[in-house]
Amino acid sequence: MNRRKFIRNISLSGTGAVMLGGVPVKLLANNEAFKLAAGAGDSDNILIFIQLHGGNDALNTLVPVAQYSEYYNLRPNIALPSNGTRSFINVDTRLNEDLQVGLHPDMLGFKELYDAGMASIVQNVGYPDMNGSHFRGRDIVLMGGDAYSDYSSGWMGRFLDYEYDGYPENFPNDNMPDPIGLEMSGSLSLAFHREDGIPIGLNIGSPDAFYQLITSVGVEPPIAFPDSHAGDELKYIMEFEKKSNEYAGRLKEVYDAGSNSSTDYPESYPYAAPISAARNPLAPQLKLIARLLKGGIKTRIFLCRIGGFDTHGDQVEKSDPTLGAHSALLYHVSSAVKAFYDDLENLGLADKVLSMTFTEFGRRAYSNASYGTDHGTSTPVFLFGKGLNGGIYGENPDLSNLKGGNLIYNIDYRQIYTSVVQDWFGASDEAMIATGFDSWVGDKLPLMGTSGIDQNPYLNNAKSLKLFPNPVQSDLSAEFFLRQNSNYEMKIFNVEGKEVMSQSGFGLYGVNNQLINTSSLVAGKYVILIKTKNALFKESFIKL
Repeated sequence: MNRRKFIRNISLSGTGAVMLGGVPVKLLANNEAFKLAAGAGDSDNILIFIQLHGGNDALNTLVPVAQYSEYYNLRPNIALPSNGTRSFINVDTRLNEDLQVGLHPDMLGFKELYDAGMASIVQNVGYPDMNGSHFRGRDIVLMGGDAYSDYSSGWMGRFLDYEYDGYPENFPNDNMPDPIGLEMSGSLSLAFHREDGIPIGLNIGSPDAFYQLITSVGVEPPIAFPDSHAGDELKYIMEFEKKSNEYAGRLKEVYDAGSNSSTDYPESYPYAAPISAARNPLAPQLKLIARLLKGGIKTRIFLCRIGGFDTHGDQVEKSDPTLGAHSALLYHVSSAVKAFYDDLENLGLADKVLSMTFTEFGRRAYSNASYGTDHGTSTPVFLFGKGLNGGIYGENPDLSNLKGGNLIYNIDYRQIYTSVVQDWFGASDEAMIATGFDSWVGDKLPLMGTSGIDQNPYLNNAKSLKLFPNPVQSDLSAEFFLRQNSNYEMKIFNVEGKEVMSQSGFGLYGVNNQLINTSSLVAGKYVILIKTKNALFKESFIKL
């Protein structure tokens, strides 16, 4: 049995859960993770990773406003209305109509954060040949790979392992006295696992009970472990347990030292929904994190989880598609995150915390007869925080161009994660290689910054083509912006309109650069055209 399967089996057997303040918690005492934030990256920034467990339905979260008729025809029994008191909320009317999206009416908290420049939407996120299995889909997103990858570690674990060298032997220490990561859920995931690491998990019901239980568990291993596979696993268990004990006192200390502000965290959905979806399970997780942060915890990544998004049936109330299980879940996420940032602002901590959602896949574009949606592909990602270039990134899905009833993604999720690791945490080139995102650095999204929504270049339907140097002697760089992954064809014409050069390529969403060697061209003026399925760029240059 490999370490990854061993961890899964521990969680399933009930020995892998920890709870603080009534919230299941997983301790990743994993690695050296945040030398980066504490040292190499000269940053103490924190990431809250929120898992929407089950596969969130993109189209009832964000309605493509300009394609409302197509949207309604695909899912007439669950479609959100375009007018009335419970109609969708237009997120940003400043955008071109084809880019406008209608937010679910129960996501008012998200809209407030967006208007304050503290929320971003990344549309149509996925990866090639998306996997429709819950288990495999989650592993792919957590490992940082694609449908054909087989990492035995998570991208967070690899990143933290690089940044915090010497774990577990040299941790905790004065610079990092806390667990490097905390998983606020009932089961250990692949997220924080290293290639050779020790995730930590225990199960208790309150901070005091947590402390009493952990400190009462024996930590001294046998004098010698059997020289066998069983001996290796026994040693692993004992190391796992010992590291939990080392962090127990510190966790109780920061919890007791911390506090929340007077912010009210939402406890339940205020409208009609199944009993199973009525309670807000995310709010207490975020409230606990805010308290731990106030108490001085130095943990760098927190992983939260809210389940119920596997909405094959009864996604909405039959009498009102704006209500029901999915509506309640979107309310829980939106209202809990809004309360969390209000709390952090009151505590003076909002500047250092970035939050983002993820889910294993989206849902089908069309609904089923059970008032639900089946497993699909691409889905939006939400980011929250004061350090964002807020706004909407990417294009709405094309509802007239589906693949097997599924949306076609145009932004790879690793373009987002690369931005978070490099620009939020300040990861070095070496850290990006260790994390496995080095090949995505050139295609990352410009998510981080403080320029605000109005200054976000990705909100504009950019049509310009930039050429430099111009005039040019040999190598010419052509920079152009694509709103979706696309093949393109580049042609150069002389002043007589004769084609003198052509190239083709494939570009990703965002800024692309095509390097052109013009050495074979005679001196004079030329026009360059770059054409994609949905865009045409034209500019002139002079060859010296």
